Amino acid sequence: MASMKMPGPEQLGNLADIFKASGLKQKLLFTLGMLVIFRLGAQIPVYGIDAERFLNLASGNNIVGFLDLFSGGALGQISIFALGIGPYITASIIMQLLTAVIPKLEELQKEEGEAGRRQIQQYTRYFTVVLAIFQSIVLLSYVNRAHAYQGDVNLVLFNIGAMVSMVTGAVFVMYLGEIITEKGIGNGGSLLIFFGILASIPVYSQRTWDAVANDPTRQAALLILLAIFVVTIVMVVIMHEAVRKIIIVNAKRQVGNKVYGGGNTHIPFKINPGGVMPIIFAVAILLFPATVIGVLNNISMQAPGAVQEVIAFLNTLFTPGSFSYNFIYFALIVFLTFFYASIMPNMQPKDIANNLKKYGSAIPGIKPGKPTADYLDTILGRVTFIGAIGLGVVALIPSMATTMTNITTLQGIGATALIIIVGVALDTVNQIRTHMLARQYEGFLKQ
Repeated sequence: MASMKMPGPEQLGNLADIFKASGLKQKLLFTLGMLVIFRLGAQIPVYGIDAERFLNLASGNNIVGFLDLFSGGALGQISIFALGIGPYITASIIMQLLTAVIPKLEELQKEEGEAGRRQIQQYTRYFTVVLAIFQSIVLLSYVNRAHAYQGDVNLVLFNIGAMVSMVTGAVFVMYLGEIITEKGIGNGGSLLIFFGILASIPVYSQRTWDAVANDPTRQAALLILLAIFVVTIVMVVIMHEAVRKIIIVNAKRQVGNKVYGGGNTHIPFKINPGGVMPIIFAVAILLFPATVIGVLNNISMQAPGAVQEVIAFLNTLFTPGSFSYNFIYFALIVFLTFFYASIMPNMQPKDIANNLKKYGSAIPGIKPGKPTADYLDTILGRVTFIGAIGLGVVALIPSMATTMTNITTLQGIGATALIIIVGVALDTVNQIRTHMLARQYEGFLKQ
């Protein structure tokens, strides 16, 4: 039987072919339309809020600046999409963690099939609303503290109306993310974060240029920082694409007078199985205590001295760019990389070993069954460890370089955002390639 040559990247890179692929053009245009709606919503301010006064208070707050980056400037403008996709991402990771530790949820996901997964998804949506309400209350506490409302307003009605607007906006953004995943190109939540960050780049670039325009020394430091960013991008691509191949020997099968199989194949285990998701989840988890601290800061003036000291310590602990924040961030990335690898269906040693035994395939030198599962478990542990440490280090390099060069205007873009941009871009390209491969095979089958 003649082997069919897999189409290479050069065959998939033709822009015209992208729009010829079955259904791909519609998916791309639909995704683009949803992203346009997202960006338009980010420009609609919540009624009655004075964004300029709010920004004057929040300008020195690292947490608010960090959140604003991921909302594409929607938070800074106090728009109806100010909360962005954050509540949904946070709810998703918490539900995934709960599913791994609560037997009832695990049973619902694994044994109830599609109906069980839909039920868990519904729980995630409910939890998103709860988190959105909490975060909107925190945000409005900043607004009230700065008296950032226009004219004489009824504060009770103002706060209720603003909270309803922001929670509704967060639910709508959640809907956009889900519908992009379902009917668009995929990775809806990641794409919303991706375009939110891209929308913030011009502002960060202008702010950086204003800071270094008249200082040759800082201009040289900026060039060094940009060079480090380029190296980081290369490292992210390597981490994203690197795989560990496990050689598999397939058994020969005779059908009539023809013999099939018998060749060698391989199982590819990605060095970074979670892609960009451990980064996004780590940020989402870190933003939750930061949000709580934001509430505590607003009431700390009336608290006893000991309480104020505790709040100040927590504020320092979770300040982006600090040593403690970077350490917690690194630990979360490592943990979430292992966690994500443990729940991926294609990275379960026992299932892989059973499937190999079922189809008469084997790893050279390894007995089928439990020895194969143990061998794969060892390999996966080592591969995931390398990927987790590597991803954590890559995530910290730009942040450390920002501190060393003292170019803080790019601090948000430098670390987490840079990795998310590259990771989501690579995932999207792979999604497009998958659709184009399907078209290649459809054409082959019709011939």
